[in-house]
Amino acid sequence: MNAVHGTAVEQLVGARVLVLNWRDVRHPLAGGAEQYIHQISRRWVAAGVHVSWLTARPSGQLARETIDGIHVTRAGGDLTLYPRAALRLRRLRGGVDAIIDCQNGIPFFAPAFSHPDVPIVQVVHHVHQDQFATRFAPPMAAIGRFLEGRVARAVYGSRATAAVSPSTRVELRRRLGFTGPIFVVPNGTIDVPTLSGPRDPDPTLVVVTRLVRHKRVDLLLGEIAGVARQVPRLRVEIVGDGPELRRLHGLVVDLGLQRTVTLHGYLSDAERDGLLQRAWLTTSTSAAEGWGCSIIEAAAWGVPCVALLVPGVRDSVVDGVTGWLVERPAQLRDVVVAALRELAEEDRAREIVAACQAWARCFSWDRSAELLAGVLLDEAGRAARARTGAPERRKARSDIATVASFPRRDTVDWRERLRITDQVVVDDDRVTLLLNGCDDFDAAALLRRHGVLDATTRLATREDLLAGPDVAPHGRLGRDRTATGLQ
Repeated sequence: MNAVHGTAVEQLVGARVLVLNWRDVRHPLAGGAEQYIHQISRRWVAAGVHVSWLTARPSGQLARETIDGIHVTRAGGDLTLYPRAALRLRRLRGGVDAIIDCQNGIPFFAPAFSHPDVPIVQVVHHVHQDQFATRFAPPMAAIGRFLEGRVARAVYGSRATAAVSPSTRVELRRRLGFTGPIFVVPNGTIDVPTLSGPRDPDPTLVVVTRLVRHKRVDLLLGEIAGVARQVPRLRVEIVGDGPELRRLHGLVVDLGLQRTVTLHGYLSDAERDGLLQRAWLTTSTSAAEGWGCSIIEAAAWGVPCVALLVPGVRDSVVDGVTGWLVERPAQLRDVVVAALRELAEEDRAREIVAACQAWARCFSWDRSAELLAGVLLDEAGRAARARTGAPERRKARSDIATVASFPRRDTVDWRERLRITDQVVVDDDRVTLLLNGCDDFDAAALLRRHGVLDATTRLATREDLLAGPDVAPHGRLGRDRTATGLQ
């Protein structure tokens, strides 16, 4: 990997990066985790990085395929993939420059099978300790929890992890006991569209989701009858397919909601977007997520969300700005009714639409690709310093980060002064930094060493970590910005 200054992705040019992921984007059950690493990988490839994937091979798919320049090798099923990956890593020892190890409940344990000098970054979307019991019998569920927790903690040790949200980072610390550095690398989303045409004249709730048990769409349906009694002409459009579809159809009939609820199943992107463009509101009743991909995509269309206050989802909704967070399922009905009544006021609705779209603009796949490249380079540098005994440039303070802002000085090249995982936003007259691994006191001292005496500093918020260091408090976002990780 190149040891020159520049953006993190530029420094990866020419490197051979192996991605280990349970599925690829053409797997029939591919979801947000596959889109995440695919969107990042294709941007790395476009920049000149050599990216290959090792993933499962479902029936009817090719053993090898190139997708958007990514070389995909498929082998094994949902569980047999893991021993196959271990054997392949043994054969590849020295044949790759870096590994992205995507954990989807069961890690690949790449450090146990790879060359010890290869930098490895684990990507985690959410912690699965509770979900193992919903998919496996008790003995297998216990094994899953053991592998995800104690074994992963021992195998990955102090290596860096990329978590897609602050919630996931908290879960990794509290529930799995991870002690290594954990960086927040959020999802990107769709380009924010220009809205054309009015929303539906009737109060319309649109939900786009995979119909699987932990999304708990049945919980939403159980509250819709009560909402419909208080909100005349209510329409609920549910888009998505999955094993729960048949059961949910029966539940709609049992609850007498045939005139209110439509279960569309799978729709094309154009059909789905047509519904979102006319929607008033979306909801999330999921038990937990790493990140609310569908929530941010709805926000891009100006659609706010009523969501249960659970990990991941609570990061995706700015409470009171881009939606409403609900602590208990019993409160869901009243909050949905109140939200629809608030959205019936046209001026208020326009404010919320603008806030939703401003929030969605903060999330781009280009930024995600840059941030994950920075984590990978930081891990490579940390491992190299450990081998040579060189001191760390900055001793990390757990998960603390600081935002610093000061007048712009054109003579200063901050790329030579900061860590690769730090972020910078340059406006016409100001520089704003997000400094990982230091508190506001240490940030002020660092800036003084570089001649900056007039900086304002504050501890980074959840919104700063997700959307970048120039996010205004409480999600009042607006200006366009260019962000990059720096050396």
